[in-house]
Amino acid sequence: QVQLVESGGGLVQAGGSLRLSCAASGRTSSSYAMGWFRQAPGKERIFLAAISWSGDSTYYADSVRCRFTISRDNAKNTVYLQMNSLKPEDTAAYYCASRSTYGLGHSSYQYAYWGQGTQVTVSS
Repeated sequence: QVQLVESGGGLVQAGGSLRLSCAASGRTSSSYAMGWFRQAPGKERIFLAAISWSGDSTYYADSVRCRFTISRDNAKNTVYLQMNSLKPEDTAAYYCASRSTYGLGHSSYQYAYWGQGTQVTVSS
């Protein structure tokens, strides 16, 4: 089992930045690629970004490619999501997730473990 805990969410004005963190614990040696998703009220959970175990490979949704950056520090068992130029439509609960097999994933069903989420609210 892998436990994931997100942090770093909060209230920010449009145009501002936030950095989310996701700390992994438990059987982290079995953790492979990790990703970030978000879910706004009444909407489906959508993929944002993924990063390989080594950090050499990343993959982004087109909607955030130029504004968000995913990174990881395996020594700290932590994955980050740097979010810049935030917009009110970025308001959502943000979740990190971990795969249990090789390869980047961009769909929820490809991820085995999930955090509890952290809320990001962007005011206009």
